[in-house]
Amino acid sequence: MTTAAVTSRVERLANSGIQLIPKEYVRQELTNMGNVFEEEKNNEGPQVPTIDLGDIEAEDEAVRERCHNELKKAAMEWGVMHLVNHGISNELINRVKVAGEAFFNSPFEEKEKYANDQASGKLQGYGSKLANTASGQLEWEDYFFHCVFPEDKRDLSIWPKTPEDYIPAASEYAKQLRGLATKLLAVLSLGLGLEEGRLEKEVGGIEELILQMKINYYPKCPQPELALGVEAHTDVSSLTFILHNMVPGLQLFYEDKWITAKCVPNSIIMHIGDTIEILSNGKYKSILHRSLVNKDKVRISWAVFCEPPKEKIILKPLPETVSETEPPRYLPRTFAQHIDHKLFRKTEEAVEKNQSTEDNKSPEDNQPREDGKRS
Repeated sequence: MTTAAVTSRVERLANSGIQLIPKEYVRQELTNMGNVFEEEKNNEGPQVPTIDLGDIEAEDEAVRERCHNELKKAAMEWGVMHLVNHGISNELINRVKVAGEAFFNSPFEEKEKYANDQASGKLQGYGSKLANTASGQLEWEDYFFHCVFPEDKRDLSIWPKTPEDYIPAASEYAKQLRGLATKLLAVLSLGLGLEEGRLEKEVGGIEELILQMKINYYPKCPQPELALGVEAHTDVSSLTFILHNMVPGLQLFYEDKWITAKCVPNSIIMHIGDTIEILSNGKYKSILHRSLVNKDKVRISWAVFCEPPKEKIILKPLPETVSETEPPRYLPRTFAQHIDHKLFRKTEEAVEKNQSTEDNKSPEDNQPREDGKRS
C-alpha cells in the first residue's frame, strides 16, 4: 500500500471536511445542475421505461409477444430500462448489496489490501480513477472491479474475504445474471428477425461471454453541482446490469436533454451496450449516460458488464441488419480495438476541447460521445 494510493481515495478526501473540491474534480461543462433528489421525483417529460419480464417465457403466445415487443421497443428507443419480475430474488440482491456496502464501510487499511495497480495493468481490485492525461479531470468515486463469471476466469484471491458472504453472494448473483442475459439476448435476437440464439453466439456464447462487476462508491460531495461520479459515456459491453442503493444519480441523454432515472424498487437497470448496437447496425441503442453525486447521501451502484472476448470475435453489423437503404454504420473491429478506438476518440476530443474557446461551445458539445470505460 503506497502513500499515493491512500491519498488518492475520494472517500478519504470527502471525509476530510473540505468545503471546496480540488480543481481536478471540477467539470466546467456542467450547467444548470439541479437537486438530483428533486429531479428524481419529477414525473414530467420522458421516463426510462419499466419492463415486466414476468411473461418473457409465457405459454400464451400473445402474452409472450407483448412482453417481447415492449422489451424490443425500449431497446430501440432508449437503450436502457428498469427490469422488474426478472427472476432474481430480492433476498439474493439484498445479500449482494449488504456485502458490497460492508466492504466499503471497512477501514481504509483493510480495503487497501485489495488495491489495484492501473499503471502496471492490474485493473482488478479496489481503486480510484487516475487523471486523464489530456483533460486532467477526475471522477468523484472509488470502486471495486473484478471478473465474476465464468468461474474458471475468476481470480478469487483479489475478492474481499470479509464479509464472509461476499464471495458466495456475488458468485450466485453472477450465475443468475448470466442466465437472465441468455433470455434477454434471445428476445433481442428475435426482435431483429434472427434465430433466438444468434446474438448470444455473436458475443461469445456460453463459454466466452465474460461478466465483470464494478461496485461504484460515490461519497458525499460538498459541491455536487461541479462534479461527476462517472462522466458521460456509453458502455462498451453487450449488456450491462445495474443495482443501486436507491439513491438517485443515474442520468440518461435522451432527446437532447439529461433525464434523471427513477429509483424503481426491486428492479435491475439494463443498458444496451455498444456491442449490441454495432451488431444490430444501430437498431438497438447504446445510450449516453452519466452519474451525478450529492452532498447528503452516499450512492453505491453494482454494475455487471457482459463483455465478448477481446480478440476472438469481429464486431460488425450482422448481414441481416444491412441493406441498400441501411448500409453498415460501423467498421469491423475486435472488442479490444473498439475500446482502443473509443479511448483514442475521447483523447482527441479532450485535446480539442482544451484548445477551443469555451464560449463557442454549448454544454453538450463537451460531453464525450464515446468512452472506453466501464461505468
